[in-house]
Amino acid sequence: MRYALISDIHANLPALEAVLDDIARQTADATYHLGDLVGYAPWPNEVVALIQDRQIAGVSGNYDSTVGLDYRHCGCRYEDPRQEALSHLSFQWTKGACSTQTRAMLASLPFRLDIHPLGGHAAGPRIVLVHGTPTLNTVYWHASRPDEFCLKMAELAGMKSGDLIAFGHTHLPWNRTVEGMHFVNTGSVGRPKDGDDRAGYSTLTIGADGSIAVEHVRVSYPVSRASEAIRRSDLPDEFAWYLESGGKSLDPQR
Repeated sequence: MRYALISDIHANLPALEAVLDDIARQTADATYHLGDLVGYAPWPNEVVALIQDRQIAGVSGNYDSTVGLDYRHCGCRYEDPRQEALSHLSFQWTKGACSTQTRAMLASLPFRLDIHPLGGHAAGPRIVLVHGTPTLNTVYWHASRPDEFCLKMAELAGMKSGDLIAFGHTHLPWNRTVEGMHFVNTGSVGRPKDGDDRAGYSTLTIGADGSIAVEHVRVSYPVSRASEAIRRSDLPDEFAWYLESGGKSLDPQR
């Protein structure tokens, strides 16, 4: 079995289209999303419609649940007051731009999704999909988290050796194996933060013996289409520069 995992699209339609085209060429058996479909870019309704049209199942990101349920804030955390102020502008714009149908879909997403690649009654790995952690979709699970943190999350998720948990939220891809359990951050389709402006996603290849191989994939897409659309919208221009720098700067030419 081969699965494609996409996360943190953040309303970036050109990035999502490019990733789905690449996944189709890779002939994945199924694609799942790990949340944060909307925010920061001007295509929230179009992204949600495409996810629904392709029948891509997935889980709720913090942005999805807070927009869908009309919260006052997205629950995001930022490095400085400027980013905090911009985040409020994005959140208010997104809530206003989302249709009733989009908000209903976002509100209906489950917190967690479990997959049994070898069948529900067969021994083999379980794939756990969440957005942030098994406890909260607002907690950032960075690669700097120690093995002890990973094992604690695995315990809370009810995992055993051979299982895998996949998540996003940080927009930074990484993977690790601890005591036979796999921990995978899928990166971000629509708003990467590692200085690489290409869209990112991850694949899982599960063997008949339950073995799991993880690959992080990057895909070029027309970043200028996304950044120019942001500039034409009422969203802050800083979000366009952010995409162009691969998440390294809110300012031009930095």
